[in-house]
Amino acid sequence: MANRLAEATSLYLLQHAGNPVDWYPWGDAAFAEARRRDVPVLLSVGYAACHWCHVMAHESFEDPATARMMNAGFVNVKVDREERPDVDAVYMEATQAMTGQGGWPMTVFLTPDGAPFYCGTYFPREHFQRLLQGVARAWDEERGGVLEQGRRVVEALSGPRTLGRGRAPGADALDAAVEALAADFDPAHGGFGGAPKFPPSMLLSFLLANHARTGRDRPLAMAARTAEAMARGGIYDQLGGGFARYSVDARWVVPHFEKMLYDNALLLRAYTRLWRTTGDPLARRVVLETAEWMIADLGTDEGGFASALDADSEGEEGRYYVWTPAELREALGEDDAAWAAALFGVTDEGTFEHGFSVLRLPADPDDPDRYTRVRAALLAARARRVRPARDDKVVAAWNGLAVAGLAEAGALLDRPDLVARAEAAADLVARVHLRDGRLVRTSRDGSPGTSAGVLEDYADLAEGLLALHAVTGDPARLELAGRLLDTVLDRFADDEGGFYDTADDSEALFNRPQDPTDGATPSGRFAAAGALLTYAGLTGSERHRRAADEALAPADPLARKAPRAAGWGMAVAETLLSGPLEIAVVGPADDPATAELHRTALMAAPLGTAVTLGDGARDRGVPLLAGRPLVAGRPAAYVCQGFACRLPVTTAGDLREQIAVGRA
Repeated sequence: MANRLAEATSLYLLQHAGNPVDWYPWGDAAFAEARRRDVPVLLSVGYAACHWCHVMAHESFEDPATARMMNAGFVNVKVDREERPDVDAVYMEATQAMTGQGGWPMTVFLTPDGAPFYCGTYFPREHFQRLLQGVARAWDEERGGVLEQGRRVVEALSGPRTLGRGRAPGADALDAAVEALAADFDPAHGGFGGAPKFPPSMLLSFLLANHARTGRDRPLAMAARTAEAMARGGIYDQLGGGFARYSVDARWVVPHFEKMLYDNALLLRAYTRLWRTTGDPLARRVVLETAEWMIADLGTDEGGFASALDADSEGEEGRYYVWTPAELREALGEDDAAWAAALFGVTDEGTFEHGFSVLRLPADPDDPDRYTRVRAALLAARARRVRPARDDKVVAAWNGLAVAGLAEAGALLDRPDLVARAEAAADLVARVHLRDGRLVRTSRDGSPGTSAGVLEDYADLAEGLLALHAVTGDPARLELAGRLLDTVLDRFADDEGGFYDTADDSEALFNRPQDPTDGATPSGRFAAAGALLTYAGLTGSERHRRAADEALAPADPLARKAPRAAGWGMAVAETLLSGPLEIAVVGPADDPATAELHRTALMAAPLGTAVTLGDGARDRGVPLLAGRPLVAGRPAAYVCQGFACRLPVTTAGDLREQIAVGRA
């Protein structure tokens, strides 16, 4: 019999709707029931593509004996961390403070008032059963100590915090960050630190921006080496495109196989920027394959992008992606199988579990035609396997990242279909996720969820809309971005020039989350700073520019002490150092000269340049276009800083020269 999760929009919650556990969704009803029964709350947090969440579900939540213990002693609450990042954030902070580590599934025992008193992550069934017995006994026999523990945790984590006012990091701090990253860089395999290795998406954008400003080889070399190593490793799907969430080893060989929209959207943008900088054909191939994979495997019927693909299929992690020599022979025949095994690193011993190998591509094939044929045959064979499950909820923030990545890739690589796909995703979020001017974080099948948008939703969607405006010139994208950013300033601001991660009218938890550091995605604060800065460049708004500068303040100490936690903030700070430049291109939409000037602006200007496109006759509500006419009837480009513009130019060569002067 289905439990209370049967009406949820979250796939993760729906995965547990048939459990014998009497699950509640997060909400007042669960805590009221805990008070009525005088029992603790057992909070379990995870997400649909989480491998160890599935393991704990199979071992414990689907086990009748374990479920009876949970139901007898607790009110059990299941939370999708992707739907409620605020709940996840405050209890993950408690888990990390109490245990020194974190992860999912997260298992937290709470008082009926929501105070955490015991925290952990994954527990094997026998351990979990003993834990349930121990917590229930402590609640009955040592209630005072349990309540005191919860009180101390809440007091420790909800005290006053201050990051202090400040300014964005300057050139010295950003250059020092490059040196600190170099000390942590793995020259043999790319990336930073040891195993496990996560794709350093935000750091790649920072390193490329630093190289563009300074002309130094070191940041570019680190970015290029890391990008190549990932693209040739097992973390990249050599057949279908797209990146897995992280590598369990330091050499990018064996991934944790779940594939997340946010990783791929950020890496799509980073590889596009690498190609723009170097012209590297491998980067170009990765951009196109990743974009096409996102559309094919994550695209929804409504025009948006689903959040993730599972790591597991047929009950095994990675089964969809890995191969044995025998499977190659079955798909390809003896000769092609031997060639493919050598090319992709498939061995009898295997590079993964049970003799399976993850496909890698250490070097380009010596026979491109044969490679194309073999790859197609392997894709066809893989298509007959059981596909990983898809979490098809649409998350506003991550769709904003996808909009930005697809818009830039489509414009720079002359793929208008990718730009059109970015427009469709932006339209979906604007149509479904906006309610009375406020964002809903998730939707599914075109129906909005119930969770309020958090800071990253507003910031990343605004970033995507501004990137789309730069490519299309559509003033409606700029207008909506401005409304979202005004909400950020009005509803999320603290009193020190920064932002909370939740709005001032969001559900009150025991602590209002506020984390300035990057995780797997840009921190909401740094993402907001980037969008605010671009918006200021297009509108001349001093309020937005000042807010961007102040929001970047934590990036200064992080750049000096922990640069891996501030990649996006440092990338935005590089933009601030470049002015940022503002470029208005005007001319008839069907004039090739207009297109050439526009493409030159997108290709040659520093990362973060505010670019707009108009017809030269009207500003269409875009302040940067006001007073920027055609020149003698010809398309023109205006290069500006702080709305002070140089003389307009009408050729791509002259535009490149003016951009170069602006960068100097």
